[in-house]
Amino acid sequence: MGRDREGLRVAFLAYRGNPHSGGQGVYTRHLTRELTALGHRVTVFAGQPYPVLDPGVGFVPVPSLDLYREPDPFRVPWPWEFRDRIDVLEFALMCTGGFPEPLTFSLRARRLLTGRRGDFDLIHDNQCLGRGVAGMLDDGWPVVATLHHPITVDRELDLAHARTVRRRMTLRRWYGFLGMQKRVAAMVPRVITVSSSSAADIVAQMGVDAGRVRVVPVGVDASRFRPRPDVARVPGRIMTTASADVPMKGLVPLLEAVAKVRTERDAELVVIGRPRPESRAEATIDRLGLRGAVRFVSGVADEEIVRLYAEAEVAVVPSLYEGFSLPAVEAMACAVPLVATTGGALPEVVGRSGETGLLVPPSDPGALAAALLLALDDPELRVRLGEAGRSRVLERFTWQATARATAEQYREALGAGREVPLPC
Repeated sequence: MGRDREGLRVAFLAYRGNPHSGGQGVYTRHLTRELTALGHRVTVFAGQPYPVLDPGVGFVPVPSLDLYREPDPFRVPWPWEFRDRIDVLEFALMCTGGFPEPLTFSLRARRLLTGRRGDFDLIHDNQCLGRGVAGMLDDGWPVVATLHHPITVDRELDLAHARTVRRRMTLRRWYGFLGMQKRVAAMVPRVITVSSSSAADIVAQMGVDAGRVRVVPVGVDASRFRPRPDVARVPGRIMTTASADVPMKGLVPLLEAVAKVRTERDAELVVIGRPRPESRAEATIDRLGLRGAVRFVSGVADEEIVRLYAEAEVAVVPSLYEGFSLPAVEAMACAVPLVATTGGALPEVVGRSGETGLLVPPSDPGALAAALLLALDDPELRVRLGEAGRSRVLERFTWQATARATAEQYREALGAGREVPLPC
């Protein structure tokens, strides 16, 4: 329910909220900051790794057993770490190869919110969609959920790239939480997603009624992600972001494209992210003789990422699928010419090929290499694409616009015939 001239009171759920864990953490930080700036009171309930939040945003930790923490993922907790049955369930699911966090976080969050109906006007779930969220609906909470893209896409791409029967069996068990998420997503009255492409996939693959889905694009802090004319470009420098080293992000096709580029001219690749030991990236680097031409950078602050963009002659998003792509809009905001694939929502985000970026088919190293060479060899094209890309971001993709549109979804979800006041 609305509160006179004070905006809305939002309980924002993030089962893992650290920005370095991927787009969900970035979304949590920047959306909650801008909602607060609009006059809403936002409290983030989050599990480990805990989010980075800005002043004015409330925080309630929802501690788990933190089974995937570095440097000891899949760890065995000490006996005294088990506090209740949810902890036992979390460990048991991990031991059987499942991913327990969406379920167990949602159960803990429901427990924390029990008896607090008077403290918040609604709950905003950031892609947890655990059974506890269904319980919150049963408890009478108004719930809005963000579903960035259906994880069914991740599962199918991972299975397609699995090289052994054992790996496919492991992946099917890991993605066992998807059945729960489908059931819960179909119950939530209002689902926000980030692109028309994702909306269509959510309806087709998650069983959500199209009338419940609304598109609110995410954004970028264009005052932080900005051109840095004081930083010199490094000739031949290509930059990409792969915070999650999974097949969907297309890192292996990009490495193959970079190897092709290097047959024509000097080039190097900087990857924002860290390769997983079991991924194909490291083996591909060795196979292609790229050791020394590829550098991974992880855990760095936004300002360092902006500097790396400023040093790059070209940025690239080689993903096989994207529900939106924050790295694309970050690169464009920095006025770096962008090469991207047509996977998922990328054409929707990047715009028309040749005007605001260069688009190629996904999983096509030859086409990717040709586009990279075209950009690297044409300074005027790079300037034109960079300037047009930043203009597109400023017009369409800012966190302020995301927050305003999200708040409007809150008001519609709460409407039901009653007026909800706008914040001053």
